[in-house]
Amino acid sequence: MTRPKLVIFDCDGVLVDSESAHSEVVAASLTRYGLPMTPEDCMSRFVGNRMATIGEAATVMGAALPDDWVREVYTEIFVKLREGVPIIPGIPALLDELDAAGIPYCVGSNGSEDKMGITLGHIGIHDRFAGRIFSAYTLNTWKPEPGLYLHAAQALGVAAADSVVVEDSVTGATAAQRAGMRCFGYAPHDDGAGLAAVGATVFHDMAALPDLLGLAEADMRDEAPAQSLRSA
Repeated sequence: MTRPKLVIFDCDGVLVDSESAHSEVVAASLTRYGLPMTPEDCMSRFVGNRMATIGEAATVMGAALPDDWVREVYTEIFVKLREGVPIIPGIPALLDELDAAGIPYCVGSNGSEDKMGITLGHIGIHDRFAGRIFSAYTLNTWKPEPGLYLHAAQALGVAAADSVVVEDSVTGATAAQRAGMRCFGYAPHDDGAGLAAVGATVFHDMAALPDLLGLAEADMRDEAPAQSLRSA
């Protein structure tokens, strides 16, 4: 494939393995307010959604949430995240390859900048995205609407058609589709059928992404002239 001119990463579940911690806190909170949920339930139902949307859905399902539930649950989530969450395997090497290829990258997340400061800071890659972290809370546009991704591309001076998105949720993949961007759907735990249904190219290991982005092909083309000269 043609190499992209910009790679936009989702944060939770793509750069940092925070979805489990997030779902654990949300499940405990909803259970406390009358809607018994397991972390697995939260993961399957709510991954990729903004917290206000989760609260609305949970209320319809029978939870008796207080008016300040979003603030309350985020406070609890931040406490959990500060305990530490792991980086997604393969991300440091992938960023190194993008740097070497001269391809810019950024983050586009439904999470807040404060939350990304905690998670990306803890795993040591926050500075690699300095000035290129885009939050739905700051821009007031949430996935699955395309505005967040379109803003990120515009801010970095790249056309939507030349940008790719790396996502792990159907919500995010839908946003990429609506933005007119190619999407690679990271599915480490299942077959990624939901991602594929909204047009994402599914992969299961970050180590596979450089080939999908065409980085290896570019390396081979770059090496070919030098090999020809040595042959001569």
